[in-house]
Amino acid sequence: MYSNSGGEITDQEHPVEEVYRRRKPRKPTSLEQPLRESNSSRREKFRVSLAAPVKRISWNRFLSTRGRTSIAVGACFEYQPPQKKAKRKGRPPRPQSKYNFEKERAYFEKVDEEELIEESPSPIPRTWVAGIPKENVEIPKLCTALEKWLLSKKLNFGLGSSNTLARILRTPGMRPSPSSGINFESSSVKTPERSSKVNSRLSSGLIKFDLSLLDRSVHEMNTTKSLPEVGNEGLDIDAAVKEHYEDIDAAVKELSLLSTSEELDRFNALLEVCEQSSPSKLQDVFSKYCDLEDIEKVGEGTYGEAFKAGNFVCKIVPIDGKLLVNQEKQKTSEELLEEVVLSRTLNYLRGNNDNVQNVCTTFIETKDLRVCQGCYDAALIKAWEDWDENHVSENTHPREFPENQFYVIFVLEHGGQDLENFVLLNCDEARSLLVQVTTALAVAEAAYEFEHRDLHWGNILLSRSDSVTMQFTLDGRQMLIRTFGLAISIIDFTLSRINTGEAILFLDLSSDPALFNGQKGDIQAETYRKMKKVTQDQWKESFPRTNVLWLVYLVDILLLNKSFDRTSKDERDLRSLKKRLNQYQSAREALFDPSFSDLFVD
Repeated sequence: MYSNSGGEITDQEHPVEEVYRRRKPRKPTSLEQPLRESNSSRREKFRVSLAAPVKRISWNRFLSTRGRTSIAVGACFEYQPPQKKAKRKGRPPRPQSKYNFEKERAYFEKVDEEELIEESPSPIPRTWVAGIPKENVEIPKLCTALEKWLLSKKLNFGLGSSNTLARILRTPGMRPSPSSGINFESSSVKTPERSSKVNSRLSSGLIKFDLSLLDRSVHEMNTTKSLPEVGNEGLDIDAAVKEHYEDIDAAVKELSLLSTSEELDRFNALLEVCEQSSPSKLQDVFSKYCDLEDIEKVGEGTYGEAFKAGNFVCKIVPIDGKLLVNQEKQKTSEELLEEVVLSRTLNYLRGNNDNVQNVCTTFIETKDLRVCQGCYDAALIKAWEDWDENHVSENTHPREFPENQFYVIFVLEHGGQDLENFVLLNCDEARSLLVQVTTALAVAEAAYEFEHRDLHWGNILLSRSDSVTMQFTLDGRQMLIRTFGLAISIIDFTLSRINTGEAILFLDLSSDPALFNGQKGDIQAETYRKMKKVTQDQWKESFPRTNVLWLVYLVDILLLNKSFDRTSKDERDLRSLKKRLNQYQSAREALFDPSFSDLFVD
């Protein structure tokens, strides 16, 4: 660096201190001041500020408020950050004291001096008192059969397999009385007293349980003399075992309803209902109604097949087998026994007996019922395979059934084509369908507290006839309704509930939760869920509202899934009917809806 005089000036002679800070604004000169003032006044004249004046915070204040250090620091200033606080020292460790084992030993010695009574964890009947086992302990008096079994075990001579005790302890089953039967002649049906809930249907009206057998068996067991005293003298053990084993074996035969003997009783009851002494063959049943070469398969379901035989339809249902049918367990004799009784009960609504209070011919007529055993014959196999070729069957091929497979055959009248495939012509036929189904449900409600509980469009058959009216009787009153040449038949009573006057037959749907897990928004699946809400999973009780839910389902099917000649007024009438149906509690109430008034004939 040089001075004006030309001499060199060094930094040591004139030290300069560097300071970093904001540059101060330069003041305007005397010439620039008027010009700026004029421009400022001109802007303020033509523009009005809408924002309130805000006081600006300096950079130093802004940064310091955020916990920072201002950048305006002198070069010679030595910055020292704050020191961290020293960590807090923890508490000093406790001094370890010497454990006093002598004090603990003295305590337990005092405890051992007292007498302690405790039960042995061993299953051997033995009682421990102060740690000393007693040799002779009296066995508690349970029952004669069980006492003999325990005493025999103590003497180390067995009475059969190890599961004998479990069989003795089972509840004795109630045996059916061979002289019992059904009385369907009663016109007034009342719900019997409520019994304990079971997982399946109650026993059918054809089986009455004779409690006197059970009482007599218990009395004989209680009055049987006990075994003689066992001492060192000689004892004919074999004779004693033989004598008392017969009593125990008799008690074992009284098994629960799940036993093999009880299942055999139900199968025999099924044979008795079908008026058979032994099972028939499939071809023998079909040959009664048509030539075997003329058999034709007309439909299928989850649990069976439907074949046309002449003017009838034979529904074949496999029962009591171990082979899964369409990934489902086969129906049992008990379930089919109840469905058989229910079908026969609805046959009485056709007016063929003295019951004239409630008559209706809408439910399908069951012509015959047969129990069969054996394989499908060649004619049935051919009919099944022809159906499979044309419709692609979803069922298990009948060739897979074993030779000893049992079946129940329902011989039914030919009701026509199901609603899913039947073509309705106009709105009059649609209304005729609704009024005939409502009439049938109303008559069955009045006669037997009947609820179908599965009335989807596959369980309604339709056909055309020359008759334009249908007669029915409700509570002794005869009436006629217009049919417009349409005949309706209701089928499949697997899920139905009915009061025969002797017993309530129903299927406990709470044991099948998958039924209520159908696709959301599907009409049929939603109807199952509505039923569950109405019944609150108490399927034994009477809830005629479930019949109304299926009537609402049919209206939705007609509006959404069926095509027929109709006007906008017809659709409005159907929607109004659906809204009113939601207010009814039974099919009897729904039958007298204003939509059906013009269909009644005076």
